[in-house]
Amino acid sequence: MTDTAQTRAADLAALPEQLPTKMGIEVVDWNRDRLVGTMPVAGNRQPYGLLHGGASAVLAETLGSIAAAMHAADHGQIAMGVELNCTHHRGAVAGLVTGVATPLHVGRTMSSFEIVISDEAGKRVCTSRLTCAIRESTGAKTT
Repeated sequence: MTDTAQTRAADLAALPEQLPTKMGIEVVDWNRDRLVGTMPVAGNRQPYGLLHGGASAVLAETLGSIAAAMHAADHGQIAMGVELNCTHHRGAVAGLVTGVATPLHVGRTMSSFEIVISDEAGKRVCTSRLTCAIRESTGAKTT
């Protein structure tokens, strides 16, 4: 994974008008084998005070998509999410949740990542899997 690919994917996710920024998502660590990000529970709750399941899905898709994009960029390609599933195990009520995306399969045309989201006590809140299609870049503007 090139430094340019890493920087470009992380920069796109951090633009002020993008959903990850609005949700408070921050990428805190990445390498070839995993990408880690955090998101505050505050501001991302459902009416009962628990972390909204959709917020967990946004965190999962953000981390998995960035990881897929970094792998694809090494070959001048782009990654587009085609399927996301989430199993919500328990609620988080405060603090930060942390998502860790790890590759399950990184291929020429498809990549899949498992994203495990945990609360500050290390308890699993959500398990997700994201599959991305890998395609040639058309040169379209991505910002």
